[in-house]
Amino acid sequence: MTEFAVWAPDRNRVSVVIGEDRIALDPAPGGWWRTELPDHGHGTDYAFVVDDDPAPLPDPRSAWQPGGVHGRSRVYEHDTFWWTDDGWTGRALAGAVLYECHIGTFTDGGTFDTAIGRLDHLVSLGVDLVEVLPVNAVDGPVNWGYDGVGWYAVTENYGGPEAFKRFVDACHARGLGVLLDVVYNHLGPSGAYLDRFGPYFAGSNIWGPSLNLDGAGSDEVRRFVIDNALMWLRDFHVDGLRIDAVHALRDTRAQHVLEQLAIEVTALEAHVGRPLSLIAESDLNDPRMITAREGGGYGLDAQWADDVHHCLHAVLTGEGQGYYGDFAEAGLDGLAHVLTRGFLHEGTWSSFRGRSHGAPIDTARIPGSRLVTYLQNHDQIGNRATGDRLTHTLSPGLLACGAALLFTSAFTPMLFMGEEWGARTPWQFFSRFPDPGLQQAVRDGRRAEFADHGWSDADEVPDPNAESTFADSTLDWSEPEQEPHATLLRMHRELIALRRAWPELSDPWLDSVGVDVHAHARTLVVNRGSMRVVVNLGPEPVTLSLGATITRILLASEPTRSADDSFTVPAEAFAICRIAG
Repeated sequence: MTEFAVWAPDRNRVSVVIGEDRIALDPAPGGWWRTELPDHGHGTDYAFVVDDDPAPLPDPRSAWQPGGVHGRSRVYEHDTFWWTDDGWTGRALAGAVLYECHIGTFTDGGTFDTAIGRLDHLVSLGVDLVEVLPVNAVDGPVNWGYDGVGWYAVTENYGGPEAFKRFVDACHARGLGVLLDVVYNHLGPSGAYLDRFGPYFAGSNIWGPSLNLDGAGSDEVRRFVIDNALMWLRDFHVDGLRIDAVHALRDTRAQHVLEQLAIEVTALEAHVGRPLSLIAESDLNDPRMITAREGGGYGLDAQWADDVHHCLHAVLTGEGQGYYGDFAEAGLDGLAHVLTRGFLHEGTWSSFRGRSHGAPIDTARIPGSRLVTYLQNHDQIGNRATGDRLTHTLSPGLLACGAALLFTSAFTPMLFMGEEWGARTPWQFFSRFPDPGLQQAVRDGRRAEFADHGWSDADEVPDPNAESTFADSTLDWSEPEQEPHATLLRMHRELIALRRAWPELSDPWLDSVGVDVHAHARTLVVNRGSMRVVVNLGPEPVTLSLGATITRILLASEPTRSADDSFTVPAEAFAICRIAG
C-alpha cells in the first residue's frame, strides 16, 4: 500500500490524480488529506487537485520531479537504493577543511556522476567535507540552485535522487563527508505552488515569497522545513546542512525555528551514530547562533564568517566599495582583529548599514572552528558584475599569502571549487527560466543590483540567460597541470597537510592567537603556539625579528633566509616556522 497525503487546511476537496483516474482523499486531523492505494508504489506518477482548480499540482513534498517543477510528481521509495557506506562514521567540523562545489559547473558533464570522477582530486588536496550548492528542483536547465521550489526533490538537471545518493555514497567511500546547501528563506519565482495548498507564505523578501514561520497555521509550515532537513540527513546520508541567509527567516515565536531544528537534528544524530552539522549563513554577527543551547544559544554548529572574508579581501585587493568600506578602512589592524575575534563588527558602527551592528564573541567559550571562513565563495565571486575570481586581480604570490592566512587560522577553512589552483574561469550569475518575461526580469534585476554596487556599465554584466554565461563558468580541468596553477595547487596541498600535521595550526581557540602588524611594511606575524606565520603583503622584501630562535622553516612560498631570530621574506610571500621555547 502507498499512502498519498497532503496538508491542505481550509480546502473543501482534495483528490490525487493517477493516470486518468481521480481519487478523492479523506480529510484527516490537522488539515491533512490522506488515502492508501495498492499497486501504486515506486515509480507511480501522480498529482493533486485542490477544490475546483482544474490544474493538477505537484506534491509539495515530492521527492521526484522527472518532468520538472510544473509536472506530475513520481513516487520515490528511499529503500530502493543500495547503500555501501555502512562503515561510514562521519566527519565533524572541528579540524575539517571544506570545499564548496556547484555540481552543474564542477565538470563539463555537470552531473553527480561526472562529479564522482573528480572526487579523488579532493582527497589528494586534503578536503574533509564537500559542500554542495542547492540541488532541489528548480525551473529551467541551469541555475545556481537558490531559486528552488521543489524542496524535497533532487533536480533532474544533475541526475535526480538516485544520482545524488550515488554521489554521497562515492564521497563516503573516499572518506569525504557531504554538506548540502538548503534554502528556507524564500522560494524561486517559477513553480512555487505551496500557497495553493495552505498558508505557507507570509509576505516576501528581496528574493521571493517567504515562509509563514510564526503566524496561523505555522506549526505545519515549520514541520515542512524541519522534515525536509531531516530527510537530507537521514534518507540521503548527508553529513550536514548549510542553511542559506538565516537572517531572512522571520520568526517571532519563543523558540526560533533554527533552535527547534537543532534539537531534532541532535536527536537524529544520536540515532544514526555520526556527526550531523548545521551551519548558518548569517548576516547578524550574533554569537547566539553558534552558542550551545545550554548557554542560551540556538545550538547550531557553525556559521559563515563574512567579516573575515571582507577583511582579507579588502587588504589583499585594496577594494573599498559597498560593504567593503569599513574593512578597507580598518586595514591590517582590522585583519588582525578578525583573526583573533572572528567578527569586526561586535556592536560597532557599520557605515554600510548606517547603524551599529553585531555583538562580541566570548572567545573563551566559543571556539573559532564554529566560524567557517574563506577567501572566496559562490556569493563573493558570483555577485561581482563579471563573476571574476581573485585570480583575475591578485598575483600568485598574494593568492598564496591569503591561503596561508586562511589555513593557519583558528577557523574552519573553506575553498570554492577551482580556487586551489587559481582557476581563471569566472563564476557568473546564471539561470535560464523558460518564461521569456521572467528571463528579462532577471536580466534587468541583476544589472540594477550590480549598478548599486558600483558597476554602472550594463554591458559588462553577462546575460544570466545566455548559454555562454553558464559555459564560461564551468571549471577547466586542464589548468591544474599548467603553471602557475600547478605551483599554487601544490602550495594548497602543503598548507592543508601542514595544518593537519601540527596541532597548533588547527587549534580552534581564538584567545590563544596573537597577531603582530607592521602596517608600513604590510606584514603580519601570526602567533600559533610555537608556530609563526610570517606574511609579507608588500612589494619589497622585509626582514623581521621574531624575538625567539627559529628552529625550523616548515613551509615558504618563496626562498626565505633566516638567521637566529630573524626572517627575510620576499615580496608577496609567506613563511611558516617553529621557534624555540
